[in-house]
Amino acid sequence: MAQTRRKRKRKHRGTQGGSVDRRRRSRPRSRDEARAQARRQTGQRRDRPPTWRSSFNRSLLMATILFALLVFVTGQGVAPAAGLSLFMLAFYVPAGYYLERFLYKRRQAAVLKARQRDQQGR
Repeated sequence: MAQTRRKRKRKHRGTQGGSVDRRRRSRPRSRDEARAQARRQTGQRRDRPPTWRSSFNRSLLMATILFALLVFVTGQGVAPAAGLSLFMLAFYVPAGYYLERFLYKRRQAAVLKARQRDQQGR
């Protein structure tokens, strides 16, 4: 005999007391909701001003990769590779910070311009 009862597509949300929990779910229900959530999180991450610490961490990662490439790929000695990596670290930190600051200011100016355009359009 064929099954006549349709299977449920969603979980039961009610409790034994009869109340329904209306908390926000950690996982979005649809693809559009997931995309909107990702855009919000990306925007929040980009809205933070640059810091010397973030620049140092990024530069340290790049200097470590450079050191590994110099030692393992080119076969250079450890001491010269460490010296060049330290020099590049000293170069990467301020260069990365000022590049980040330039991009941050440009994004903020674009946001301000868009807000002013929206206010004038109203």
